[in-house]
Amino acid sequence: MSDNDPTLAMREKACTYPGVDEGTACTQSSFKVKGKAFLFAGPQGGRYKAMFKLKESRDEAQKLAGKYPDNYQIGTNIWVTARFSNEEPMPEDVWTRWLDESYALSVPMKK
Repeated sequence: MSDNDPTLAMREKACTYPGVDEGTACTQSSFKVKGKAFLFAGPQGGRYKAMFKLKESRDEAQKLAGKYPDNYQIGTNIWVTARFSNEEPMPEDVWTRWLDESYALSVPMKK
């Protein structure tokens, strides 16, 4: 992937969380903690895609999907997909919060 890949900063941040394993799923980079995925990111169809697990931010994602249906899709489970380009990347404040939340939802609860 090139340095102008808008998912690069996401992928770099994902690697800073404790216990993260980076892998590949199809053409996407995948990030897991204790075997639970929390981010898929990379190129797709001339654009870029990032998938996050969301719970608290799901209403925000739903509003974005209503306003920008080509850029945000809400899955039937907790996954939300964002699609974007170099020219119109996903807003950093949004993906940063969503990435933090996605990671937190995947970290195993301590007993």
